Amino acid sequence: MKKILITGKNSYVGMSLQKWLGNYPDRYLVDSISLRDDSWKGKDFSGYDVVLHVAGVAHINETKENAHLYYKVNRDLVYEAAQKAKVEGVKQFIFLSSMSVYGIETGVITRATPLKPKSSYGKSKLQAEELIKPLGSDGFKVAIVRPPMIYGKGCKGNYPRLANLARKVPVFPSIENERSMIYIDNLCEFLRLIIDDISDGIFFPQNDDYVCTSLMVKMIAELNGANLEMTKLFNFLLRLIRVSVVKKIFGDLVYDKQMDEYKNRYTVCDFETSIRLTEK
Repeated sequence: MKKILITGKNSYVGMSLQKWLGNYPDRYLVDSISLRDDSWKGKDFSGYDVVLHVAGVAHINETKENAHLYYKVNRDLVYEAAQKAKVEGVKQFIFLSSMSVYGIETGVITRATPLKPKSSYGKSKLQAEELIKPLGSDGFKVAIVRPPMIYGKGCKGNYPRLANLARKVPVFPSIENERSMIYIDNLCEFLRLIIDDISDGIFFPQNDDYVCTSLMVKMIAELNGANLEMTKLFNFLLRLIRVSVVKKIFGDLVYDKQMDEYKNRYTVCDFETSIRLTEK
């Protein structure tokens, strides 16, 4: 039986993973702790095989005043937790990073894509990666996971904003685009697999298929009984607009599928079913 410690007790991914691993009571013993104060430093890590670090700051408006918070939580705490895990004999440290380390809003990300984060969130995540990678050794595996947009029941971020639009607006642009996304159950199964394999390195999990924003919004509207009309009248204008939020919604941003070493092994839910479960 593997003993796993999740740092980020109240995080969406942390709570979801603990619930997911609960499906295997004979294989995993899971604890979780909060890092909101310094009491975690007195926690004994020596009894755990894996520390999975999902605690972090996200989904808040970035300002000059709160920039320091990103580096304190998304960088410094990660390094402190990883150091403690290594010193106390943990075999594997898994860090939930982000696609934001690339700093691009549109395009295809490959293994050759340069890392040029623009936001404090992306910069702090990348700096955390750079600090913990040298800690890796034969006895201490460091796995860095860079998921795209995560969605599922109760998630935060861009998905609930789009879902809210789908339920309320009468018209939505019909644009063909492709986005890498990952459903929470697929992510949890992916994390379970790299725990089982004691994997190290950098990973890029995503749903089997890229997502078209317009089709997703239409599906959400239909599941909620909303009468949403799709139109191409605004397409030309939207493609001219270079505002960041427009790019995030209607632009293409995907991981090259060749980057995924675990190809399809962790897909427990297809896209249409995942949206139904999220909106249920």
